[in-house]
Formats: sequence, structure tokens, C-alpha cells
Amino acid sequence: MPLIALTGGIASGKSTIARRLAERGAVIVDADAIVRDVQGVGSPVLAAIADAFGADVLSPDGSLDRAALGARVFGDPEALARLNAIVHPAVRDESARRFAAALAADPAAVVVYDVPLLVEARVDDPWDLIVVADAPAPLRARRLVEERGLTETDASARLASQVSDDRRRAIADVVIDTSGPMDETLRQTDALWERLAAGR
Repeated sequence: MPLIALTGGIASGKSTIARRLAERGAVIVDADAIVRDVQGVGSPVLAAIADAFGADVLSPDGSLDRAALGARVFGDPEALARLNAIVHPAVRDESARRFAAALAADPAAVVVYDVPLLVEARVDDPWDLIVVADAPAPLRARRLVEERGLTETDASARLASQVSDDRRRAIADVVIDTSGPMDETLRQTDALWERLAAGR
């Protein structure tokens, strides 16, 4: 079972690549979905977050108020480190469980871990291949404004809060350039799939 890490900065086209790989037969394990799952109502992770940051990061229904938590940790490296120390171990355990389930279901599966914070949290894991979705920061900022409705200031702040593109490219085995037309991104993704399929 090849285990592939797929990463990229915000608005880099990572989700487009993941969808295409899923269409071709890959099993996608979504780190963001796991984060939401492990922070569910009644979870030990959510209780620990409330203990660390206060009950006002919870919504009236007991779920995580992501905006309130984000406001608490955004731009505060110490607070973010405290949050990561709570969340990352649970995400690591649950992702390992999902990798194992995919392998049990199909020993020849190509498993792709769609993970935004690879450089920050999981770069030393034993990946068979690290794939980076790559587009210039000004283009990604424009996508955030035009496609996600952010202000230019918010878009710039989001980009600035992430690790540099150079650091992501430095760990890449494969870089998919997503700055061109969609067809070109899909062509590169299909070429990656053929490589993965041939190696099975």
C-alpha cells in the first residue's frame, strides 16, 4: 500500500488534486475532516481545548466555536502550540487507524493523506511519496478573494501565517504546478496516478 502525503498552502489547488486522485481510485484520508471528528461534541480533545482556552470557545450546543478559537490562537504562536499539542496526537492516532482500515480493505490501495500542515506536524512520518500542490502566493491570494470571499487583508494574513512555499517545495518528491489552467493541473495529476499505479 503506497502511502502518499499531499500538501500545499491555502488555495493551492490541493483539493482539486485529491478529488482527481479519488476519481482514479485512490483512498483519500482528509486531515481536516479528522480534525473536525476528533473535536466533536463530548470528545476528550474538545474537553481539553475548553480546559486550555476557556468555555467561551464552545458554542451553546456544546460544539467547538471555530471562529472564537481561531481568534484566540491566530497570531499567537504560544497559544497555537498549546492547541497543536492537544489536537495533533489525536489526529495522528485517528489517521493511522484510517490508513490501517484502508489497507485491510484493499492491500493494494493507494492511500493519499490530504494534509495542509505536513511541514508543521507530519513531515517525518514514513511517507512513500510527498506531493506538493504549488502556485505563486499572489495567485493564491487572488483565489481567496475571488473564490472564497476573503478581503485582501485577510487573504494576506492567511498566507503569511503558513510556512513558506520554499519549505514545502524542499520536502516534495513531486511538485504539481497548479498555476495554469485546470486541464494542466489534471494532466499532471493523471501522470502522478499512472506512476503510482505502475508501482503497485
